[in-house]
Amino acid sequence: MDIRIYVGNLNKSTTQDEINTLFAQAGTVSSVEVVKDKGSGLSKGFAFVSMPNQAEADKAITMFNAYAMGENELKVNVAKPRIEVVKA
Repeated sequence: MDIRIYVGNLNKSTTQDEINTLFAQAGTVSSVEVVKDKGSGLSKGFAFVSMPNQAEADKAITMFNAYAMGENELKVNVAKPRIEVVKA
């Protein structure tokens, strides 16, 4: 089961390929999902990276939390489970 990693404080112009290349330094990247605004299609400044095992995910978190990417200092940690909101 893949480990999902939250990557925050991204520059709005950061691409999926740039994140993939960065995290591949820590191990195998299963997928990268840059979260975009539905209306404008622009990045919201965060993404999720999936890695196949805990050791590689831990290494990526250690390597890239507080990592300077451009002018931004990344916030990297294990992604919290998504909570579904039920609208009444």
